[in-house]
Amino acid sequence: MTALEKLKELASLFEREGIDDAAREAALLLTEILHISKTSLHSSPPDISKAECDKIDSLAARRVLGEPLQYIIGHVEFWGLKIHVGKGVLIPRPETELLVEEAIKIIGTRHDFSVGAYSNTPLHMKPTILDLCTGSGCIALALAKEYAGADIYGVDKSAIALPYARKNAAYNGILNVNFIEGDLFASIRPDARFDCIVSNPPYIRRDDIQRLQREISFEPVAALDGGEDGLTFYRRILKQAPHHLKDNGVIILEIGLGQADDIRQIAARHGFRDIRFVKDYAGIDRILVGRFYLAV
Repeated sequence: MTALEKLKELASLFEREGIDDAAREAALLLTEILHISKTSLHSSPPDISKAECDKIDSLAARRVLGEPLQYIIGHVEFWGLKIHVGKGVLIPRPETELLVEEAIKIIGTRHDFSVGAYSNTPLHMKPTILDLCTGSGCIALALAKEYAGADIYGVDKSAIALPYARKNAAYNGILNVNFIEGDLFASIRPDARFDCIVSNPPYIRRDDIQRLQREISFEPVAALDGGEDGLTFYRRILKQAPHHLKDNGVIILEIGLGQADDIRQIAARHGFRDIRFVKDYAGIDRILVGRFYLAV
């Protein structure tokens, strides 16, 4: 059997089992296992040995049972980086790249942090950035990739996720991120202040988790559970963040569907100004941006 024949068989299986984007997932699985490009898969498909076929079938069976493909192949692409993931680590989503994109827009052109002078030139100084609930480290590493001179810290309380974050930093050759185990700001020095705080915290309402698509049931509940109303982490982050932001510092948070009004109120209550939202690909308010001024 050739790889192309196996691709058609696999895509048909995934489609029958109701897997979204069946053809794409089948191609990703095959190219990963056979170590070939998607172009080669179609233009010069190799023959598959029995051992390779058995391995592919075994992995496909896991996918049919609902296990996310990212866990099966062990990684996902995020902001051009190869991010390793496994059970116990939240899988980075495409919409989270919007948070990175917004942070780069703000950091890259807002001002020279060291002197407070506004500039339209790309940032080449050393901004300090804190990524809370860092998980796989994808946000921190994406920003570090763009700003090699930045001092970036990624914090997570998960003893499972942090080794993945450190592995991802090493694999991608990124040296300017320090990953710290801790619960939000608990492991951050009381006097530490940052130019920018970013986070994709848990924001699913607790009662809604069991109703999510089956793939999500494989992901760590702690990385999804935002409390009874989904806002627990926003209350904690937005209350404590002013103590850790420099003057004119920025907070950028990913948020869930229908949470914008409530989170706007929480942010304003804790002194954030210039609050705005960035919509995702579906037109949903997905990213909150707010500024904090020491003297208003």
